Amino acid sequence: MLTDQKIKSCKAKSHVYRIADTNGLALEVTPKGVKHWRYRYRFNDQATMISLGPYPLISLAEARSIRDGFRKLLIQGINPRVAKAQKKLQLLKQEQEKRTFGDMFYEWHAQNSNNWSARHIRKVGQQGERYLFPHIGNKAIGEITPQELLAVFKTIEKIGALETLQKVRSHTSRVFRYCVGLGIVERDPTRDLPSDIFQKPKVKHYATITDPKEIGGLLRMLDDYQGSYQIAFSLKIAPYLFLRPNELAGLRWDEIDFNDRMIRIGAKRMKMGTVHLVPLPHQVVALLQKIKSIKSNSEFVFPSIRDKSTSISPESLRAGIRRLGLGKDEFTTHGFRHMASTRLHELGFRGGVIERQLAHAEKNKVKAAYNHAQYLVERVTMMQEWADYLDKLKNA
Repeated sequence: MLTDQKIKSCKAKSHVYRIADTNGLALEVTPKGVKHWRYRYRFNDQATMISLGPYPLISLAEARSIRDGFRKLLIQGINPRVAKAQKKLQLLKQEQEKRTFGDMFYEWHAQNSNNWSARHIRKVGQQGERYLFPHIGNKAIGEITPQELLAVFKTIEKIGALETLQKVRSHTSRVFRYCVGLGIVERDPTRDLPSDIFQKPKVKHYATITDPKEIGGLLRMLDDYQGSYQIAFSLKIAPYLFLRPNELAGLRWDEIDFNDRMIRIGAKRMKMGTVHLVPLPHQVVALLQKIKSIKSNSEFVFPSIRDKSTSISPESLRAGIRRLGLGKDEFTTHGFRHMASTRLHELGFRGGVIERQLAHAEKNKVKAAYNHAQYLVERVTMMQEWADYLDKLKNA
């Protein structure tokens, strides 16, 4: 039987050795002098040994108490090794459940950032910090109830931000499902809140122009724009490429390949998080070469007037359209995309080709990662024919 004095007097040897106490308890001493408690027992006629912890962190009395607890489990037909593992998992789960919603939101956000554009990363983070954190940010993730989430979502609904409400609900659900996957919580409480209990946003249709004669008039107005070259050229190029406003405003020189006559926008800049290819008609190539001759010494095609290290903003494009005398109920920056989509369909181009050029969402995420070049030959033809069509309308 061991005593504290005997344990203290145990010296390191060239090999691991053990000194028995009683009823399967033993002290193991390593060549470095580290002392560790071990417990030997038999379960289902198989000899087993498990660790009880280091000495002196676990005292002799504590080691005997742990051993006695394991002996009681054996009497009940329970394997101490299994019981120990289950207890460890339970303690880990309890510890994980103490992690706050804010902790898990940031972890989920970071986990998915590689698949999002910089704009989407920023927007999702801002929505969490504004709408969720003040209410449940510091609350343990495992303690949040559907009723608490309902109160949070209804707060957003009351201010009329219905589109934001849909997005925040989706983000919240994804955070919980992320935690379910990690075994931190058992279920997603947002699933207990059906969509029917929330108001639905009205479908938004961006103001645009689709009548051929009016399109011609718009193009002539864009050519006559009086203002900075950045806005003037961006508005001239917009109808030809029908990019999203932020994609056009933030266009970079390293995204333009004059040899292949192609724009390649990386996944991080795209709303859907996938690479986007834009074939360049010769009209746009000519406009880009004119811009390049200005030698702004900026990495951006349309550098900010105040700071060449940044680009113009989508708001600058919108302001340019307003300077032309077009109200928001007549035309918007998104209107170029809707104008192109409507007319291209009416001109007989295939829907799949048009949708790919618009960089609309692909439901199959695996497929989306590889289909940026889909229909590329047809898209090259379509983009040139579209540019020629616009010139025909402008010169009519």
